[in-house]
Amino acid sequence: MERRTFLRGAVIGTSAAAFGGTLMHGAAYAAPAQPGSGPYGALRPADANGILLPSGFTSRVIARSGQRVGSTSYTWHNAPDGGACFADGAGWIYVSNSEINPGGGASAVKFGSTGAITGAYRILSNTRQNCAGGRTPWNTWLSCEEVSLGAVYETDPFGVQPAVRRDAMGKFKHEAAAADPVRRVIYLTEDESDGCLYRFTPTTWGDLSSGTLQVLKAGTATSGSYTWANVPDPDGSPTATRNQVSGAKRFAGGEGCHYANDTVWFTTKGDNRVWQLNVAAGTYELAYDDSLVSGTPPLTGVDNVTGSSSGDLFVAEDGGNMEICIITPDDVVAPFLRISGQSGSEITGPAFSPDGKRLYFSSQRGTTGSSSGGITYEVTGPFRS
Repeated sequence: MERRTFLRGAVIGTSAAAFGGTLMHGAAYAAPAQPGSGPYGALRPADANGILLPSGFTSRVIARSGQRVGSTSYTWHNAPDGGACFADGAGWIYVSNSEINPGGGASAVKFGSTGAITGAYRILSNTRQNCAGGRTPWNTWLSCEEVSLGAVYETDPFGVQPAVRRDAMGKFKHEAAAADPVRRVIYLTEDESDGCLYRFTPTTWGDLSSGTLQVLKAGTATSGSYTWANVPDPDGSPTATRNQVSGAKRFAGGEGCHYANDTVWFTTKGDNRVWQLNVAAGTYELAYDDSLVSGTPPLTGVDNVTGSSSGDLFVAEDGGNMEICIITPDDVVAPFLRISGQSGSEITGPAFSPDGKRLYFSSQRGTTGSSSGGITYEVTGPFRS
């Protein structure tokens, strides 16, 4: 994904003048699309699955909580949450967390080269409230516990190796993880109202059994420079990791996290913001802030985030209009899809298939508003490359 900068609170159909003409890094302003359109055009009426999509896109249901996945004998977990895709020969695998406590864990669905479901199985069991996580360059899935003193579990999407708890990555209310293969570190968000952003540097890249956990230090402004400081006691007891380093920058409920091309994108749900950490320059700034939008913001309830090869960010809403919104390199912020009739749910786990032609995600509580009503979807169509 290309490095890019966004208009503060950029919104479709709104000019730069509405925000005082201020652009991040003085980037050249590109006129946004018309209201409701975005790069893929307007959303069409809901399909048979209750999904509103742009023209040319279709959806299908992959799995439902409490029901068998396809023709397999495996029963899909409750409250599907964070997810990722992994190449598997000519096919691929989609993994998904289960945000229940107790129980938690994660499952996987295996697809053949044509997209047909060929298998489903458990890859992590007996954990607590596994919310988001992240994939590693060595093809493992980091499943994160969103509880006090929660841990990170490294799992095998292929279902061969047993899951391993990675205590060196810290004990706190974990949310998401994003691997940076250039600096050989993993960034971690914390789902607390006064949470922090962390960086874990393994002693050996590819082995998460030992390493150094650090926390980001910066001022209270929404942009500036930052440094990293070692967390003295990663196990978080008796003093929480976020309270061990003076000057650690606080974020209002860290959620999704995504790395691409020297930039870490992460969301904070307490203030509906998308942040960008420019790791090569050592600076941070806002990429989106709904409080700076005139009128109704196009994106609220920010949560999980992923990126596509075109440089677009896809941000899932926890509530809001039950949308996955797109943020483009030329500052367009618009709905890409909307789930109708599921206002008691949230969208989780957006992830692209390895070829970028399919987008997977879940409605955590579906039409019932209960963790047992989760639905996992696939959307196929002409995604930009």
